[in-house]
Amino acid sequence: MTRAARLAGLAAGLALGALAPTAWGLQAAPVATQQAAPAAPVVRPPRQGYEVVATYPHDPTAFTQGLVFRHGELLESTGRYPSTIRRVRLADGEVLARRELDTRLFGEGLTVFGDRMITLTWQTGEGFVWDPDTLEPEGSFTYAGEGWGLTHDGTRLILSDGTSRLRFLDPVTFAETGGVTVNWQGRPVGRLNELEFIDGEVWANVWQTDAVLRIDPATGNILSVIDLSGLLAEGEVADPNDEVLNGIAWDPQTRRLFVTGKNWPKLFEIRVTPAG
Repeated sequence: MTRAARLAGLAAGLALGALAPTAWGLQAAPVATQQAAPAAPVVRPPRQGYEVVATYPHDPTAFTQGLVFRHGELLESTGRYPSTIRRVRLADGEVLARRELDTRLFGEGLTVFGDRMITLTWQTGEGFVWDPDTLEPEGSFTYAGEGWGLTHDGTRLILSDGTSRLRFLDPVTFAETGGVTVNWQGRPVGRLNELEFIDGEVWANVWQTDAVLRIDPATGNILSVIDLSGLLAEGEVADPNDEVLNGIAWDPQTRRLFVTGKNWPKLFEIRVTPAG
């Protein structure tokens, strides 16, 4: 399936509700509900496009899971085996520092909270704290369920686990303090992956699509969908079903937005265009 087809399916899922539960992670309603009186038509969420501002090299062996812009560099976590954390120079994509995780661990999301870099793992329920300059380990913690994406809003960590749920964690104790279900007009939208917090909103990749959702963290409501179809040309990755868009980094000082994907040879600075 092409990236455009995946995005079209996702948009159709939001437009048609439970008729397309596998697209955009929408969860099907019970059969009895589906056979009730016809539901009111569902309006699609606002859809935004993009403009490419600049293109940078990206390590095509980096199965990107988390991405953060800090002090003029990128911090990146990668999955598969061995998974890594790394500091990357933006201009040429050179890896300035790199540390491998234990070979039993599959790396996932990453964020920087204060002077600590925090990362997740996929199915082992283990998270780690690192020095973001030296990549030296500073601690570890555990959490329930899977770990996919990670960001923060300045007071709490925000974790995605592949479902429609965003979970809030205390940044010191890592205890779960609450959460919200991401939805469009009450219909849950899952497969939430890499996260970034931008101007009071959570921005989330949706796994196996070219969509980035803008989410109100107070309600879980989807504010708009950013359609990044065509960002990477067809044929530039070996497996378009796995090596998909994933990685959002925001520089609040210069208001630059960077995106990339798993094993993508390029990282893009983009400008999001208004909803059409």
